[in-house]
Amino acid sequence: MPFRKFSLILPAILVAGACTNTGANYQPIVDGPIGPNYNVDLQQCQQLAASQATVDGSTAGNAALGAAGAAATTAIIQDSSDNLGRAAVAGALLGAGADAYSKNQNKEVLVRNCMRGRGYNVVG
Repeated sequence: MPFRKFSLILPAILVAGACTNTGANYQPIVDGPIGPNYNVDLQQCQQLAASQATVDGSTAGNAALGAAGAAATTAIIQDSSDNLGRAAVAGALLGAGADAYSKNQNKEVLVRNCMRGRGYNVVG
């Protein structure tokens, strides 16, 4: 039963990353006039951000680090190998989820910077 709870963490984080106004779907707050090309510019900047991978080699590396860290911590704290597998899976899911969340935040930054590069006064 605990394994099921942990196996839902990564999909939940990835679903949260697909929510409106986050990641590549981010719509920045612009101070000042918005010209007639705003929607086209925003769409192009969002497409640029969406072209960046959410899951890649660093995600696998972070999953491995999370698995090793959680398994080692469990072994030290419990002084037994009974729950090492569960701890490793939980750590891997948390490591991969944290990496995906970080990449989602980077996509927002990319949209902001792209819009600033197109002359908009992005404040948030």
